[in-house]
Amino acid sequence: MYVIMVYYHVHEARTITADQRIRPQGRCATRARYPVHRTRRGQPVTAAAGRKITALRGDGVTLAEAADEFLSTHRVANPNTHRAYASVIDRTIAEIGGGARRLADVTDTEIGDALATLWGASKPATWNRNRAAVSSWLTWCQVKKKWAAPAVPADAERRREHVDHTKAVGKTKIQRLLSRRDIPLRERTLWRMLYETAARAAEILSLNVEDLDLENNRAPLRSKGGDTEWVYWDAGTARLLPRLLRLPDGHPDGPVRTRGPLFLSHRKPGPARRPSSEHICPHTGRARLGYDRARVLLEQYAGLDLHQLRHSAATHLGEAQVPLQLVMAKTRHKNPRTAMRYTRPGAEAVAEVTGILAPPRRTH
Repeated sequence: MYVIMVYYHVHEARTITADQRIRPQGRCATRARYPVHRTRRGQPVTAAAGRKITALRGDGVTLAEAADEFLSTHRVANPNTHRAYASVIDRTIAEIGGGARRLADVTDTEIGDALATLWGASKPATWNRNRAAVSSWLTWCQVKKKWAAPAVPADAERRREHVDHTKAVGKTKIQRLLSRRDIPLRERTLWRMLYETAARAAEILSLNVEDLDLENNRAPLRSKGGDTEWVYWDAGTARLLPRLLRLPDGHPDGPVRTRGPLFLSHRKPGPARRPSSEHICPHTGRARLGYDRARVLLEQYAGLDLHQLRHSAATHLGEAQVPLQLVMAKTRHKNPRTAMRYTRPGAEAVAEVTGILAPPRRTH
């Protein structure tokens, strides 16, 4: 009788040093992603190799360096997006110890505590927006750069947003507002254009005179995602634009403006606050109208927000039974769920439909 004995190779137990996190003896069962294990048995890792390992893991990257690299990527190329993300990330970094601190030393709990301190008492929409900005930054550090970075903890979860369905303004109120004689020409043109194009206020304020296609009532603009798209207006805006572009009689540049920002401020900027040349009208020397000033004026005259004009336009299109696909093309929304929030019927349409439920009228 023969006995066949088979010997299986058993790996001897090895320990991992806490400082280098590599195996000082023997070989790994699997190849490492980076060549940090390719040292001869028994030989310590040199200082140069240790620096390479540290660079691969991003242990020496500071918070300020990580933020600067993220803010230089294409995903935050839009100026408005860049400004919003930079503000949130900078405030978060200041809350957890400053930009000189190493990214790898920050814990998930510190990120959660910073979010709670800065925006814990804010409205759900503000909390969700700022939380998403920080999460996008940290996820990019982990996934794209392969750095040792913290994450937004699970207990700092998104909050449910309560949608205000009264933001859409009735069509009658919109028309009465845009027909008021006591409102200056610039404001009436801007508000009419925002309503008829259903565009974002920042997009319309960024238009230049040379961008306008007055013959076809349209203009190209760079939308929120960075794409260049057309926006269209109707006869109301078409009647006001030539009056807005008119220069005073006897102006050396001719009767109308041909270049520069479309909507201008009333005063010339001072030397200390002078913007770049692209935001200065070459005919009048006045600067481009800013978002904050436009927002204040609409609130002063009508008690409304600039975004309500876009919201109301989409709602009125939905009430007119325009297909959702056309509404999305008009508002340039990419997600149908987002567009459906705007196309919810307004108060006037609901009140009109309620008449169907009334008892039949007497005929005698």
